[in-house]
Amino acid sequence: MAKKVEYPSWIEVAPPLIISPQKTSNSPSLETIIEEDSAENCEDDSVLVLKREMAKHIEVGDPEFTAKDYQDPPPAPLIDPEELTKWSFYRAIIAEFVATLLFLYITVLTVIGYKSQSATDECGGVGILGIAWAFGGMIFVLVYCTAGISGGHINPAVTFGLFLARKKAYYVRYGGGANGLAVGYSTGTGLAAEIIGTFVLVYTVFSATDPKRSARDSHVPVLAPLPIGFAVFMVHLATIPITGTGINPARSLGAAVMYGKDKAWDDQWIFWAGPFIGAAIAAFYHQYILRAGAVKALGSFRSSASAY
Repeated sequence: MAKKVEYPSWIEVAPPLIISPQKTSNSPSLETIIEEDSAENCEDDSVLVLKREMAKHIEVGDPEFTAKDYQDPPPAPLIDPEELTKWSFYRAIIAEFVATLLFLYITVLTVIGYKSQSATDECGGVGILGIAWAFGGMIFVLVYCTAGISGGHINPAVTFGLFLARKKAYYVRYGGGANGLAVGYSTGTGLAAEIIGTFVLVYTVFSATDPKRSARDSHVPVLAPLPIGFAVFMVHLATIPITGTGINPARSLGAAVMYGKDKAWDDQWIFWAGPFIGAAIAAFYHQYILRAGAVKALGSFRSSASAY
């Protein structure tokens, strides 16, 4: 008659055991430890079998704690001539061109319509809130439509940030969007507004498209375009009174060309320098502060702490 094994109460409540990753070539295996412990306590075979089954559920950490359910894409080459021979490259350019054209058409007409209306008009105009919704909503729609084809940048500053982070091999510029400093604001204030606004946008793009987050949120396919669109919306609410909100050299250049007057070019450099500086800062912050770049450059904090 088989002997009934009484399971200790701690089996149900004990948390998973984490085996330290600091191993040496002379360290005994988990199987050896279990067998030696059973021999010392004169335990029968049924208890040894139970321990072996429990050992299958023990979590064993690796040296860099890199167990994950996602895969980081390899860094893109700075220059990849082979892309020029692929139709997908030109298809992405066409998709970005059409998306930028649609973006400028809707948003610039919204601004023109708002400025052409007076307070006495029956319609009253869309106001700053409506302009912000137009920009944020169009980004949401167009990123959703083109993300699988070209990445859905619709903004040279976004492309520049991804280029610095080695996520894109080519940087393509587009034109479109007129802005100017509002009365009472200095050049430095306008530049700072553009830098911070673009930082918010590009940082949101990095976070929303992060491979780790994409793996966790794969059941929500529209999640990435949504925060990007809201980031554009919020930045417009904050900076329309200051610069009219550039954060996109494509938008700033196109409207300046359409306006065709000297005033449109007075502070044009702000709407190019600001977005590119903000995009570069966001790329550095995400890649080297938040992600593995900092660990690779400065060493693992976990491995340092384990030495004490």
